Amino acid sequence: MKKYVLFSIVIVCVMFGCFNSFAAGVDTLDIQSQVMQKNIKAAVVLPQSYKTTQQNYPVIYLLHGGQGNYRDWLSKTDDKLLLHKLADQYNFIIVTPDAGLMSYYFDSPLDKSSQYETFITKELVEKIDGTYRTIKDRKGRGIAGLSMGGHGAMYLSARHPELYCAAGSMSGVMNINTATWNVPAEFAQLRNKNFEHLLGPPKDAANPYREYSAVGLADKMKTNDVKLIFDCGFDDIMIKPNRELHQLLLANGTPHEYTERPGKHEWPYWSNAVSYQFLFFQKVMSSIR
Repeated sequence: MKKYVLFSIVIVCVMFGCFNSFAAGVDTLDIQSQVMQKNIKAAVVLPQSYKTTQQNYPVIYLLHGGQGNYRDWLSKTDDKLLLHKLADQYNFIIVTPDAGLMSYYFDSPLDKSSQYETFITKELVEKIDGTYRTIKDRKGRGIAGLSMGGHGAMYLSARHPELYCAAGSMSGVMNINTATWNVPAEFAQLRNKNFEHLLGPPKDAANPYREYSAVGLADKMKTNDVKLIFDCGFDDIMIKPNRELHQLLLANGTPHEYTERPGKHEWPYWSNAVSYQFLFFQKVMSSIR
Protein backbone atom coordinates (compact mmCIF):
# COMPACT_ATOMS: atom_id res chain seq x y z
CA MET A 1 0.00 0.00 0.00
CA LYS A 2 2.85 2.37 0.89
CA LYS A 3 4.53 1.65 -2.47
CA TYR A 4 1.25 2.44 -4.26
CA VAL A 5 0.87 5.77 -2.42
CA LEU A 6 4.48 6.75 -3.15
CA PHE A 7 4.03 5.85 -6.83
CA SER A 8 0.85 7.96 -6.98
CA ILE A 9 2.64 10.95 -5.45
CA VAL A 10 5.41 10.68 -8.03
CA ILE A 11 2.88 10.56 -10.88
CA VAL A 12 1.08 13.66 -9.56
CA CYS A 13 4.37 15.52 -9.16
CA VAL A 14 5.39 14.71 -12.72
CA MET A 15 2.00 15.81 -14.04
CA PHE A 16 2.18 19.14 -12.24
CA GLY A 17 5.86 19.85 -12.81
CA CYS A 18 7.20 19.15 -9.32
CA PHE A 19 10.23 17.53 -10.91
CA ASN A 20 11.71 19.71 -13.63
CA SER A 21 15.12 18.90 -15.14
CA PHE A 22 15.28 22.46 -16.43
CA ALA A 23 15.26 24.53 -13.27
CA ALA A 24 16.45 27.89 -14.59
CA GLY A 25 14.98 30.81 -12.70
CA VAL A 26 13.61 34.11 -13.99
CA ASP A 27 14.14 37.53 -12.39
CA THR A 28 12.23 40.63 -13.43
CA LEU A 29 14.18 43.88 -13.17
CA ASP A 30 12.78 47.41 -13.13
CA ILE A 31 15.63 49.52 -14.49
CA GLN A 32 15.81 53.27 -14.17
CA SER A 33 16.86 54.78 -17.50
CA GLN A 34 18.54 58.10 -16.91
CA VAL A 35 18.62 58.94 -20.59
CA MET A 36 14.85 58.46 -20.97
CA GLN A 37 13.79 59.35 -17.42
CA LYS A 38 11.59 56.29 -17.02
CA ASN A 39 11.68 52.76 -15.68
CA ILE A 40 12.11 49.91 -18.14
CA LYS A 41 11.55 46.25 -17.40
CA ALA A 42 13.75 43.32 -18.35
CA ALA A 43 13.52 39.61 -17.63
CA VAL A 44 16.67 37.69 -16.71
CA VAL A 45 16.81 33.92 -17.10
CA LEU A 46 19.50 32.38 -14.88
CA PRO A 47 20.71 28.83 -15.48
CA GLN A 48 20.23 26.33 -12.68
CA SER A 49 23.99 26.13 -12.11
CA TYR A 50 24.12 29.85 -11.22
CA LYS A 51 22.92 29.00 -7.70
CA THR A 52 25.61 26.44 -6.99
CA THR A 53 28.77 27.89 -8.54
CA GLN A 54 30.77 31.09 -8.23
CA GLN A 55 31.76 31.29 -11.89
CA ASN A 56 31.08 34.24 -14.18
CA TYR A 57 28.56 33.65 -16.94
CA PRO A 58 28.23 34.79 -20.56
CA VAL A 59 25.13 36.84 -21.35
CA ILE A 60 22.85 36.70 -24.38
CA TYR A 61 20.66 39.75 -24.89
CA LEU A 62 17.52 38.58 -26.69
CA LEU A 63 15.38 41.34 -28.21
CA HIS A 64 11.65 41.34 -28.93
CA GLY A 65 9.86 42.43 -32.10
CA GLY A 66 7.58 45.32 -33.00
CA GLN A 67 4.42 45.71 -30.92
CA GLY A 68 6.00 43.32 -28.42
CA ASN A 69 7.48 43.51 -24.94
CA TYR A 70 10.10 41.98 -22.67
CA ARG A 71 7.89 38.96 -21.83
CA ASP A 72 7.39 37.80 -25.42
CA TRP A 73 10.29 35.35 -25.49
CA LEU A 74 9.00 33.79 -22.25
CA SER A 75 5.31 33.63 -23.14
CA LYS A 76 4.92 33.27 -26.92
CA THR A 77 7.30 30.48 -27.91
CA ASP A 78 5.75 27.09 -28.65
CA ASP A 79 7.54 25.70 -25.60
CA LYS A 80 7.07 28.12 -22.71
CA LEU A 81 10.21 26.74 -21.04
CA LEU A 82 12.37 27.19 -24.12
CA LEU A 83 14.58 29.93 -22.66
CA HIS A 84 14.92 28.01 -19.38
CA LYS A 85 16.17 25.00 -21.33
CA LEU A 86 18.58 27.06 -23.43
CA ALA A 87 19.97 28.77 -20.33
CA ASP A 88 20.57 25.40 -18.66
CA GLN A 89 21.89 23.71 -21.80
CA TYR A 90 24.54 26.36 -22.54
CA ASN A 91 25.01 27.96 -19.10
CA PHE A 92 24.07 31.37 -20.48
CA ILE A 93 22.34 34.19 -18.68
CA ILE A 94 19.56 35.35 -21.02
CA VAL A 95 18.28 38.92 -20.79
CA THR A 96 15.07 40.02 -22.53
CA PRO A 97 14.70 43.80 -22.20
CA ASP A 98 11.70 45.93 -23.09
CA ALA A 99 12.22 48.39 -25.93
CA GLY A 100 8.82 49.93 -26.57
CA LEU A 101 6.40 49.06 -29.32
CA MET A 102 8.21 50.50 -32.35
CA SER A 103 11.57 51.92 -31.27
CA TYR A 104 13.69 49.83 -33.67
CA TYR A 105 16.45 50.06 -31.05
CA PHE A 106 18.08 53.28 -32.20
CA ASP A 107 18.30 56.64 -30.43
CA SER A 108 15.71 58.99 -31.88
CA PRO A 109 17.10 62.48 -32.51
CA LEU A 110 13.56 63.83 -32.11
CA ASP A 111 11.82 61.79 -29.41
CA LYS A 112 13.73 61.86 -26.13
CA SER A 113 11.53 59.07 -24.76
CA SER A 114 12.92 56.70 -27.41
CA GLN A 115 16.65 56.34 -26.73
CA TYR A 116 16.91 52.59 -26.80
CA GLU A 117 20.37 52.35 -28.32
CA THR A 118 21.81 54.07 -25.25
CA PHE A 119 19.59 52.06 -22.93
CA ILE A 120 20.49 48.65 -24.39
CA THR A 121 24.21 49.25 -24.92
CA LYS A 122 25.00 51.30 -21.82
CA GLU A 123 22.39 51.35 -19.07
CA LEU A 124 21.23 47.75 -19.44
CA VAL A 125 24.73 46.28 -19.77
CA GLU A 126 25.87 48.22 -16.69
CA LYS A 127 22.83 47.01 -14.72
CA ILE A 128 23.29 43.35 -15.68
CA ASP A 129 27.05 43.38 -15.08
CA GLY A 130 26.50 45.15 -11.75
CA THR A 131 23.81 42.74 -10.57
CA TYR A 132 24.97 39.30 -11.73
CA ARG A 133 28.20 37.35 -12.06
CA THR A 134 28.85 37.99 -15.73
CA ILE A 135 31.84 37.92 -18.04
CA LYS A 136 32.33 41.68 -18.27
CA ASP A 137 33.89 41.62 -21.72
CA ARG A 138 32.74 41.37 -25.34
CA LYS A 139 33.93 37.74 -25.41
CA GLY A 140 31.10 36.93 -23.01
CA ARG A 141 28.28 38.88 -24.66
CA GLY A 142 26.02 38.06 -27.59
CA ILE A 143 22.92 39.81 -28.89
CA ALA A 144 20.05 38.48 -31.00
CA GLY A 145 16.42 39.19 -31.75
CA LEU A 146 13.42 38.65 -33.98
CA SER A 147 11.94 41.06 -36.52
CA MET A 148 12.44 44.58 -35.07
CA GLY A 149 14.71 42.94 -32.51
CA GLY A 150 16.71 41.26 -35.26
CA HIS A 151 17.30 44.70 -36.71
CA GLY A 152 18.27 45.88 -33.24
CA ALA A 153 20.82 43.11 -32.73
CA MET A 154 22.54 43.71 -36.07
CA TYR A 155 22.37 47.50 -35.80
CA LEU A 156 23.63 47.73 -32.22
CA SER A 157 26.41 45.18 -32.67
CA ALA A 158 27.62 46.99 -35.79
CA ARG A 159 27.75 50.31 -33.95
CA HIS A 160 29.14 48.89 -30.69
CA PRO A 161 31.49 46.04 -31.59
CA GLU A 162 33.40 46.59 -28.36
CA LEU A 163 30.41 45.13 -26.49
CA TYR A 164 29.53 41.93 -28.38
CA CYS A 165 31.47 39.04 -29.87
CA ALA A 166 28.47 37.73 -31.82
CA ALA A 167 25.11 38.91 -33.14
CA GLY A 168 22.13 37.10 -34.58
CA SER A 169 18.82 37.87 -36.22
CA MET A 170 15.66 35.92 -37.01
CA SER A 171 13.41 37.46 -39.68
CA GLY A 172 15.13 40.77 -38.99
CA VAL A 173 14.05 44.11 -40.46
CA MET A 174 17.43 44.56 -42.14
CA ASN A 175 16.23 47.61 -44.05
CA ILE A 176 13.70 49.99 -42.51
CA ASN A 177 12.74 51.16 -45.97
CA THR A 178 9.20 49.74 -46.06
CA ALA A 179 9.32 49.51 -49.87
CA THR A 180 11.51 46.43 -49.35
CA TRP A 181 8.91 44.72 -47.15
CA ASN A 182 6.19 42.42 -48.47
CA VAL A 183 3.36 44.01 -46.49
CA PRO A 184 0.02 45.73 -47.22
CA ALA A 185 0.20 49.43 -48.10
CA GLU A 186 -1.67 50.48 -44.95
CA PHE A 187 0.83 48.65 -42.75
CA ALA A 188 3.75 50.29 -44.56
CA GLN A 189 2.16 53.72 -44.15
CA LEU A 190 1.81 53.24 -40.38
CA ARG A 191 5.48 52.26 -40.09
CA ASN A 192 6.52 55.19 -42.29
CA LYS A 193 4.70 57.57 -39.96
CA ASN A 194 6.51 55.99 -37.02
CA PHE A 195 9.93 56.41 -38.68
CA GLU A 196 9.14 60.01 -39.57
CA HIS A 197 8.15 60.65 -35.96
CA LEU A 198 11.41 59.15 -34.70
CA LEU A 199 13.82 60.30 -37.42
CA GLY A 200 12.15 63.09 -39.34
CA PRO A 201 11.29 63.15 -43.05
CA PRO A 202 13.65 60.96 -45.11
CA LYS A 203 16.43 62.84 -46.89
CA ASP A 204 16.38 60.35 -49.75
CA ALA A 205 12.84 59.28 -50.57
CA ALA A 206 14.04 56.42 -52.78
CA ASN A 207 16.36 55.03 -50.12
CA PRO A 208 15.16 56.33 -46.75
CA TYR A 209 16.98 56.01 -43.43
CA ARG A 210 19.77 53.80 -44.72
CA GLU A 211 22.14 54.98 -41.98
CA TYR A 212 19.65 53.62 -39.41
CA SER A 213 19.34 50.25 -41.17
CA ALA A 214 21.49 47.13 -40.90
CA VAL A 215 22.06 47.17 -44.67
CA GLY A 216 23.62 50.61 -44.34
CA LEU A 217 26.18 49.25 -41.88
CA ALA A 218 27.50 46.37 -43.98
CA ASP A 219 30.95 47.96 -44.35
CA LYS A 220 31.23 48.41 -40.57
CA MET A 221 30.28 44.76 -40.12
CA LYS A 222 33.28 43.84 -42.28
CA THR A 223 35.79 45.51 -39.95
CA ASN A 224 34.14 44.85 -36.58
CA ASP A 225 35.04 41.17 -36.04
CA VAL A 226 31.57 40.49 -34.66
CA LYS A 227 30.52 36.97 -35.67
CA LEU A 228 27.20 37.11 -37.51
CA ILE A 229 24.31 34.71 -38.00
CA PHE A 230 20.93 35.55 -39.49
CA ASP A 231 18.06 33.64 -41.03
CA CYS A 232 14.65 34.14 -42.56
CA GLY A 233 11.71 32.04 -43.72
CA PHE A 234 11.02 31.57 -47.42
CA ASP A 235 7.53 33.05 -47.01
CA ASP A 236 8.54 35.79 -44.57
CA ILE A 237 7.58 39.41 -45.21
CA MET A 238 11.24 40.35 -44.57
CA ILE A 239 12.87 37.92 -46.98
CA LYS A 240 13.94 40.65 -49.43
CA PRO A 241 15.91 42.85 -46.97
CA ASN A 242 17.55 39.73 -45.49
CA ARG A 243 18.70 38.65 -48.92
CA GLU A 244 19.91 42.20 -49.53
CA LEU A 245 22.14 42.14 -46.45
CA HIS A 246 23.40 38.67 -47.33
CA GLN A 247 24.43 39.87 -50.80
CA LEU A 248 26.12 42.98 -49.40
CA LEU A 249 28.15 40.90 -46.95
CA LEU A 250 29.12 38.44 -49.68
CA ALA A 251 30.21 41.35 -51.88
CA ASN A 252 32.42 42.97 -49.25
CA GLY A 253 33.81 39.70 -47.93
CA THR A 254 32.28 39.71 -44.43
CA PRO A 255 32.16 36.20 -42.90
CA HIS A 256 28.64 35.32 -41.82
CA GLU A 257 26.13 32.50 -41.63
CA TYR A 258 22.88 33.03 -43.50
CA THR A 259 20.08 30.49 -43.73
CA GLU A 260 16.67 30.39 -45.37
CA ARG A 261 14.24 27.74 -44.23
CA PRO A 262 10.49 27.12 -44.56
CA GLY A 263 8.44 29.52 -42.49
CA LYS A 264 6.64 32.82 -42.11
CA HIS A 265 6.91 35.88 -39.85
CA GLU A 266 5.50 34.09 -36.83
CA TRP A 267 6.32 32.44 -33.54
CA PRO A 268 6.51 28.82 -34.74
CA TYR A 269 9.41 29.88 -36.98
CA TRP A 270 11.21 31.87 -34.26
CA SER A 271 10.65 29.12 -31.68
CA ASN A 272 12.60 26.81 -33.96
CA ALA A 273 15.22 29.29 -35.17
CA VAL A 274 16.41 30.51 -31.77
CA SER A 275 18.03 27.18 -30.89
CA TYR A 276 20.33 27.47 -33.92
CA GLN A 277 21.32 30.94 -32.83
CA PHE A 278 22.26 29.77 -29.34
CA LEU A 279 24.32 26.91 -30.75
CA PHE A 280 26.18 29.48 -32.87
CA PHE A 281 26.82 31.70 -29.82
CA GLN A 282 28.11 28.72 -27.84
CA LYS A 283 30.58 27.84 -30.60
CA VAL A 284 31.80 31.44 -30.94
CA MET A 285 32.25 31.95 -27.22
CA SER A 286 33.96 28.59 -26.72
CA SER A 287 36.51 29.47 -29.38
CA ILE A 288 37.55 32.81 -27.86
CA ARG A 289 37.35 32.23 -24.09
